[in-house]
Amino acid sequence: MTRQKSEAWEWIKALAIAVILAAVIRYFLFAPIVVDGLSMMPNLHDQNRMIVNKLSYSIGEPKRFDIVVFHAPEQKDYIKRVIGLPGDHVEYKNDILYINGEPVEEPYLEGAKMEIVDAPLTFDFELEELRGQKAVPEGHLFVMGDNRRFSKDSRSIGFIAMEEVIGKTSIVYWPISDFQYIK
Repeated sequence: MTRQKSEAWEWIKALAIAVILAAVIRYFLFAPIVVDGLSMMPNLHDQNRMIVNKLSYSIGEPKRFDIVVFHAPEQKDYIKRVIGLPGDHVEYKNDILYINGEPVEEPYLEGAKMEIVDAPLTFDFELEELRGQKAVPEGHLFVMGDNRRFSKDSRSIGFIAMEEVIGKTSIVYWPISDFQYIK
């Protein structure tokens, strides 16, 4: 009888440790997220499932073109691409991104730009005319969706405070046919 109790107690302890480990991993290290909408097309599709690395910006800084997940003003989490870092002046002219006056290539948009014939993928703008500031403020990011014509991003919702960034995402794990590492 005591052997059965001892074995049951060991199973309970193992199960409790597994649940605690899963909770720590889920809430502090990695979390799943579902792409909701078409704002990141053609690189991410509606209902893609991704892994968010919550630790990435605890030990490092965001880089230009990282795909980040953040808490948006609408009490929703958004997935967008980092375009402007703190101190950057961002401008689009003739469908070309300029950071601090220098043209910057966006290879992840090449396919989308080829498909559009009636107008540019990204309409012209300067950061100052959109947000009233010449540069991205310290502690903030300027983000945009890859589907520039149909993305609610920093052009409309403003700069994203680093405190609102949940983490970086780059792995699509579902559906299996879309499994990929996104750069």
